[in-house]
Amino acid sequence: MGVPESPSNYQYVASMSQTIDKAPDTDTSHCLLSTIMYFLASLATIALASQGALAATAFGWATELTSSFRLEDSTPRTIILDKTYDFTDTEGDATGPGCVPWTCSPNAQLALDGPNWCASTPTKGTFTYKKAATTAIRIGSNKTLRGKGNSGWIKGKGLSIVGSTNIIIQNIRISDLNQKYVWGGDALTIWGGSKIWIDHNYFKDVGRQFIVTGFDPSMQVTISNNYFDGRATYTPSCDGYHYWGTIVSGKADTVTFAYNYVYHASGRAPKVGGDASSTQTIHMYNNYFHDISGHALDAAGGARILFEGNYIESVKTPSTGNKDGAVFAPTSSSMNAHVSSGSLSNAANSGVLGDFKKSFVTSNRVLDASAVKAHVLANAGLGKIE
Repeated sequence: MGVPESPSNYQYVASMSQTIDKAPDTDTSHCLLSTIMYFLASLATIALASQGALAATAFGWATELTSSFRLEDSTPRTIILDKTYDFTDTEGDATGPGCVPWTCSPNAQLALDGPNWCASTPTKGTFTYKKAATTAIRIGSNKTLRGKGNSGWIKGKGLSIVGSTNIIIQNIRISDLNQKYVWGGDALTIWGGSKIWIDHNYFKDVGRQFIVTGFDPSMQVTISNNYFDGRATYTPSCDGYHYWGTIVSGKADTVTFAYNYVYHASGRAPKVGGDASSTQTIHMYNNYFHDISGHALDAAGGARILFEGNYIESVKTPSTGNKDGAVFAPTSSSMNAHVSSGSLSNAANSGVLGDFKKSFVTSNRVLDASAVKAHVLANAGLGKIE
């Protein structure tokens, strides 16, 4: 994992106004941007560093990421989050159409009518939700957002990367985004971009996805050492297991997914692919999948996955066996470990191995599966880096 580097040559700045890109265009974008500037200027510190100030080093597909972290000007910067940034009520409540897709009880998740999603659901309704969670803070190129200890928490609003490059999001909690409502908010959206490292974060209580890639290519992305906590009050199955985990669906996505703790989920943990006209090349290794009531991996059309050295415990369906996706998963005890779990199905497609010959993949250190549980529990999530 490497030895954490210590911050050096820091200069602290009181204002963050020059570090925030404009929020996605809405009729309230000016108000939203002002709100973001106020909160971050009050609660965060910018570290200006002539040298890198990261813990550990990016690996996998994100290897070519540099450590300059320049924003709109030429000064290298790292943004340190050292408190809770609570956006929950900053934009007030909104009321809009939705539906009731599930009829179980108690605490069935409801849905807002995102992209006409409720059209085929007969039971409609009007719901009130927190508006802030439905728009994200946009992160431009050459930025690092890094939490200090266990203190960096973005509450009630997610992050968005749109066509940007050279980004690190590390050691931050992102949670509490309209968890009652599907389409209530995603924790992190990547809609095109490259050289992105999502590391040592904690995701919980979102209306929809923890991480989602849009249709544009998201290339050289590493998702590592994160804790995806699926314990939830409102769920489609009314069992407290979050369904909407992570979905990788962009055209020509290349992603490393390693050392993550995926806990208490019921599906999309993760889902890869969906459109056979595009491809998603994903190296998944040394992850700990634990207590999953439905399925973990769902490899849909376009997915090309190397799945090795993972520890799978109390997972009903480790993979859906979707024949539209292509997965190769060595099943010896040293390469993937199963404990009180179902079996990996449709996971012997050795034809995908040709996609994993680049040094981004071959240089990765893959632990024996038997060592993964202890390693991930000791290292994934917040407060594990200096």
